[in-house]
Amino acid sequence: MGSSKVTLNIDGKEVIAEKNSTILDAARKLEITIPSLCHNPDLVPFGGCRLCLVEVAGTSRPVASCAALVQEGMRVKSSTNYLERLRRTNVELLLSDHPNDCMLCERAGNCKLQELAYYYGIRENRFEGIRREYPEQDNNPFIRREMEKCIMCGQCVRICDEIQGVGAIDFAYKGLWTKVSPPFEKDLDCEFCGQCVAVCPTGALTGRMWASKGRQKFREVETVCPYCGCGCNITLAVKKNEIARVYSKKDTVNQGMLCVKGRFAYDFVHSQDRLTRPLIRINPAKDLYLHQENPYADSSSSAGFKPDPAQFREASWEEALDYTALRLKEIKDRHGPDVIGGLASARCTNEDNYLFQKFMRMAVGTNNVDHCARY
Repeated sequence: MGSSKVTLNIDGKEVIAEKNSTILDAARKLEITIPSLCHNPDLVPFGGCRLCLVEVAGTSRPVASCAALVQEGMRVKSSTNYLERLRRTNVELLLSDHPNDCMLCERAGNCKLQELAYYYGIRENRFEGIRREYPEQDNNPFIRREMEKCIMCGQCVRICDEIQGVGAIDFAYKGLWTKVSPPFEKDLDCEFCGQCVAVCPTGALTGRMWASKGRQKFREVETVCPYCGCGCNITLAVKKNEIARVYSKKDTVNQGMLCVKGRFAYDFVHSQDRLTRPLIRINPAKDLYLHQENPYADSSSSAGFKPDPAQFREASWEEALDYTALRLKEIKDRHGPDVIGGLASARCTNEDNYLFQKFMRMAVGTNNVDHCARY
């Protein structure tokens, strides 16, 4: 069997690369910068933006480094005057059909197309013509689509198909009017995981909740998603002591992937109704309830008393836990352990839920344990 490694030369530097890797992969091992707008290491090579063109000795024309496989003895030039002219022209062509609203765009300062325009010093465009205009039509609370800003890199289409396995969007129409669209031009109606938003290099796809919440100078807070036991790592972008957006980094257990809850369902943090301390119900009929033979009987009908379920008082954690332990013991001693049931939560970790069922079975002495996500 042949070797799984090959040696090639890029800009006069030798590098050893995997046999089935690309020239772009090898160049990044050498920390050589080759621009790209459509490349994503987690997706199948696309070669659509033509910005990663390189010259390979023995070939008659430049090749897309994101799709060309390395070969033994290959000699590559990543930057020449000819290549830089081609790249600049490609950026100009993309900008010729792109809105000039960077001052209001949510991705300004974090836009790859804007970064390339800055790098090549493009102030005016040689290419003028018809521009695409699409009405905004999505009636969903999560993802905003501004298709005039789409550069057809295809990352959103590919991650939805290759990673998520949903295929909610694809390329539609031809030529200038090609666009990424749901079937039959309908409103976007999918899982709203936001993976397409995460990979979009421009402002074509953004979170609706992010609007006017800030674009730069965020304070990053690393934490864990509270919605299930998977333990996805998330980063909170905080500004003015409020969460402006949520995302996840690549070097995490979930590899930057999030679901709709992890990415968009964070507004509860700032809710005025959010509980910040334990509450104990004020129930004058407690003693009556404890001395009933039937624990399921209606205490209000027994004594003509109708407790108000909305009446609570704040308590410390110590008091709340002591109160709960005392009530469970009283009920168990009076009526036996099987009148008690435990309902676990999907928002706890797997370890927490394991300890909870262990507590119910060993401490309380009942198998009446269920889970809100069992179905």
